[in-house]
Amino acid sequence: MAQLDLNDIVAFIAVAREQSFTRAAAQLGVSQSALSQTIRGLESRLGLRLLTRTTRSVAPTDAGERLLLHLGPHFEEIESELQALAELREKPAGNIRITAAEHAADTVLWPALRKFLPDYPDIKLEVIIDYGLTDIVAQRYDAGVRPGGQVTMGMIAMRLGPDLRMAVVASPRYLARRPLPKTPQDLTNHNCINLRLPTHGGLYAWEFEKGRRELKVRVEGQLTFNGTTPMLNAALAGFGLAYVPEDLALPHIAAGRLNRVLEDWCPPYPGYHLYYPSRRQHSRAFALLIEALRYRG
Repeated sequence: MAQLDLNDIVAFIAVAREQSFTRAAAQLGVSQSALSQTIRGLESRLGLRLLTRTTRSVAPTDAGERLLLHLGPHFEEIESELQALAELREKPAGNIRITAAEHAADTVLWPALRKFLPDYPDIKLEVIIDYGLTDIVAQRYDAGVRPGGQVTMGMIAMRLGPDLRMAVVASPRYLARRPLPKTPQDLTNHNCINLRLPTHGGLYAWEFEKGRRELKVRVEGQLTFNGTTPMLNAALAGFGLAYVPEDLALPHIAAGRLNRVLEDWCPPYPGYHLYYPSRRQHSRAFALLIEALRYRG
């Protein structure tokens, strides 16, 4: 059997349902003669008459009725789904999945989302807290949030906030019992509160920089967490030194609950960026979210 053109089937279904070449041609946006030629070609390739034509009416034959009965509903489903996709492109609705570390979710995502979401009740956001360098394509995320220096090559990246700094902090009570660390190497003599990363189950190495000198220090201590908030709480309770985002520590430093050390070894680094794989064919919902998150500082 010769290969069939799906457009020919669409043309047949339109004529069979309208029982009129004139109305079907108007619906399809083609001339009546072109439509008639399409149907004749389809019948020729099938070797079956699909429509009975008279001067007053058009009706499906038995073969045409069977074709309409079995194929018509499938084409309706296809049309319905294509229409739904078109609406999804234009209407701000749908699901968006983002992966972000806890601090990024708290400081850059949530402040923007709490203003954005009430205006778009049909947009649903799922934010997954994850400290790993997630492959957002493989894990079926729409986007991720990471510091600018950690964004994967080939991704589109958009700044979400200002540059960041880290801070090494401990309670005055803890530091009263130990000599103050003067260099990152001195941390090996301290009880440090570790952060466990999901990537290979490893412990995060504290990163320092001074001038052109860069150091990564593997610290040890009694406590390990997989989030920054419990690390900060443990430091406040006097259990050791914690390496946390500066903005989390500053209120406690100002209140005297924490002291900072090695400040000159903690320079600013690129702030949080939203990253995603392509600029093309964004849903209306995702395009609006990008604008809502864009850093304008």
